[in-house]
Amino acid sequence: MIRSRALTFVAAAFISFGLAAMPAAAEPTEGKKGDKFEENEVVQAAADFFGVASEATAKAVQRVFRDQGLPDAYIKGDEGSGAIVVGLRYGSGWLIRKGYEPVKVYWQGPSVGWDFGGNASKTFVLIYNLQDEERLFQKFPGVEGTFYLVAGIGVNYMRSSGITLAPMRTGVGLRAGVNAGYLTFTREHTLNPF
Repeated sequence: MIRSRALTFVAAAFISFGLAAMPAAAEPTEGKKGDKFEENEVVQAAADFFGVASEATAKAVQRVFRDQGLPDAYIKGDEGSGAIVVGLRYGSGWLIRKGYEPVKVYWQGPSVGWDFGGNASKTFVLIYNLQDEERLFQKFPGVEGTFYLVAGIGVNYMRSSGITLAPMRTGVGLRAGVNAGYLTFTREHTLNPF
């Protein structure tokens, strides 16, 4: 019964938040293929996407740049998640790389841990060492500690096959806890979180 309610919440959050619109600029981003994004480019793109002041976004971006350097791609999207010990997360967005057309991507995954509640988030994922978009379509394990009340930007890291993802999330909901799980990135939408 409890798990059924969590799944219903996640499905509703995904339907309302998980269908990200096409980025305003559908043309290839400026720059040569394989170029990396500079910090000011990422701060501006994230601030525009989150709808918050550049100064607030810059703090989160600066931390990731200090840890990881310059990203070679990013994803702008929406996601919904919910958990009562066992959780599910579903999202969709657009993979942005310099010199390439944006590519629609989806992600989903389970989690387990001391984690309760649900949230809907805007997600901006910095990607390091991608090289080829095909490398994105795999499982990325990670550990996340969350405390969503109303809003705020949270960052965590996920790594697999030499690729590092740094999802930055801001959203609404009521969720508290810590969990371990993974996200699977796909080209097609699927309800199967595994």
